[in-house]
Amino acid sequence: MANLKEVRIRITSVQSTQQITSAMKMVAASKLRRAQNAILQMRPYAAKLKEILQNLSASLDVSDDSSIYSEMRAPNKVLIVVIASNRGLCGAFNANVIKMANNLIREKYQEQFDKGNLSLVTIGKKVSEFFGKREEFNVLEVHDDIYNDLSFEKVSVIAENLMDGFEDKKFDRIEVIYNQFKNAASQILTTEQFLPVEKIGGDEAEAEKQENIDYVFEPGKEEIVHDLIPKSLKIQLYKAILDSNASEHGARMTAMHKATDNAQEMLKDLNLAYNKARQAAITNEILEIVSGAEALKG
Repeated sequence: MANLKEVRIRITSVQSTQQITSAMKMVAASKLRRAQNAILQMRPYAAKLKEILQNLSASLDVSDDSSIYSEMRAPNKVLIVVIASNRGLCGAFNANVIKMANNLIREKYQEQFDKGNLSLVTIGKKVSEFFGKREEFNVLEVHDDIYNDLSFEKVSVIAENLMDGFEDKKFDRIEVIYNQFKNAASQILTTEQFLPVEKIGGDEAEAEKQENIDYVFEPGKEEIVHDLIPKSLKIQLYKAILDSNASEHGARMTAMHKATDNAQEMLKDLNLAYNKARQAAITNEILEIVSGAEALKG
């Protein structure tokens, strides 16, 4: 009977867990819809603005002060912006970002890391806690509160700090690591160079096509460049954070869906075990009653 009691307790526990994971799945699905709409509306605008920015940067004179954000320098001092989430229970979402950051440092910036010329800016408590507890990493800024009220204005402040650091030559290169939203069940780990602004690449035909684009600057080239490049960089960082936010809710919804399904499978096995144990207990009681009756007859 003790075995039956243990199985009943286990069944109750799994049922409670299943209710929690099912509720978390529905909450994540609701948040995902809003986050997905935000990134899908932002993505075409950000992509077109980035294309214009790259074309504009390619047309600037290297000696022009306006091209400071496209100035290519030897990456002696590197800053990596790592974007993840504040909460867990979303599968390998945060672990994959941390792994990507470690791989990028080891494979591309090991020399800068060894010299102490590699710094981090973390967005999300999970990555902030991971890198903050390790003394070998130089974490300059932590922005865990960005998701409390995610807005372009709050992201703009972070982007301005990054641009000021690059302009003051505190950093020669800034890269961003985040999860790009594909769909609810799939996220793409992405590393993008934030600064300096990369010029148009690709094949020769594509490069020639981009070079033939003729822009009419009104009121003037200097004014346009002065406003457009910083705004475009802010948009790119905002898009990356929106991508990560949508990816987080998608990953959590998928993880909770799998957890709910796993709980259902466990309940099937536990109910089967409970019924077998109950049947065995009943059979033993019947045998004891029959044996007792036969003994009395004797």
